Amino acid sequence: MAAFLLDVDTGIDDALALAYLAALPDTEFVSVTATPGNVDADQVARNTLALLELCGRPGVEVAVGARGPLAIPLLTTPETHGPQGIGYAVLPEPAGAVSARHAVDLWVDHARKRPGELTALITAPLTNFALALRQEPRLPELLAKVVIMGGSFYHQGNTTPTAEWNTHVDPHAAKEVYAAFRGQPPEKLPVVCSLDTTERIELHPAHVQQLAEAAGATVPELVLPGQPEGQRSTSDNKLIRHLSDALRFYFEFHRHYDQGYLAHVHDFFAAGVAAGTLEFQALPATVDVETGSPLLMGTTVADFRGLWGIPPNARVVTANQPEAAFRELVSAVGSMARRLG
Repeated sequence: MAAFLLDVDTGIDDALALAYLAALPDTEFVSVTATPGNVDADQVARNTLALLELCGRPGVEVAVGARGPLAIPLLTTPETHGPQGIGYAVLPEPAGAVSARHAVDLWVDHARKRPGELTALITAPLTNFALALRQEPRLPELLAKVVIMGGSFYHQGNTTPTAEWNTHVDPHAAKEVYAAFRGQPPEKLPVVCSLDTTERIELHPAHVQQLAEAAGATVPELVLPGQPEGQRSTSDNKLIRHLSDALRFYFEFHRHYDQGYLAHVHDFFAAGVAAGTLEFQALPATVDVETGSPLLMGTTVADFRGLWGIPPNARVVTANQPEAAFRELVSAVGSMARRLG
């Protein structure tokens, strides 16, 4: 069984990543923690609780940690993910409650109790993870695997010309996290899913239709560029209806920024890397983050050639297989949606 510690800022693509992991057999959600990013931390936690319950995973401990970045004001993105973070979807009110425990305490306690067993997946700004490393510097040794969605190296940024969103929200946290992994053996270095490869994971309207078909929905799920903005799904499958409403908002956002009627689902790819279900290639590198320049704040730089003379602290994903990734997504999430009805 794969056991996960997750930190999210749910978030349309976080939601898809959570749904995908929930669809995999023998996947344990040890805990899911909320970092502010796409929306504030309390909204992240509510979205996460509701989505996990919708995916048939009630009872997962969801906790809030930091409520803002380490050193700069919080920036959220209602224009990208909607005012509640999940586009046009309106999730049911969760039956469960947010944990009274602090996210950082959860990470440290679980890692200490289950050394070498837990996979860490962070699809949010790295604030909570940086704070957890401050509290327990041995986390790189205690965790079995770490996967981070963030950064941009040879690809244009999606927030500034050079900076990716998660890293830009809290560059100081990202800098601390990468520094904490210096000197670790290669197998303990975090796998970094940057825009260089996550922007290849382009979800299109046809994929939504395929998801609905795999779920056994009786009416075709057509999310098309010619339809009115904000049109709501009438699917008879509850999960498909909510995912469709979330993704329509994401399609419209990307179109507004001249990227086409599509959605870059970065976090789903990172989830597949963490679960070991998606193939990829990666290279060791020494990664650092700019925190001093207003022009380049949040820019990630990777030294693949050892020019800095500093040991690698990350494995940067350099290649992936989008078509295979979407076949896996449709199969797994479609089957779960069919089962849940």
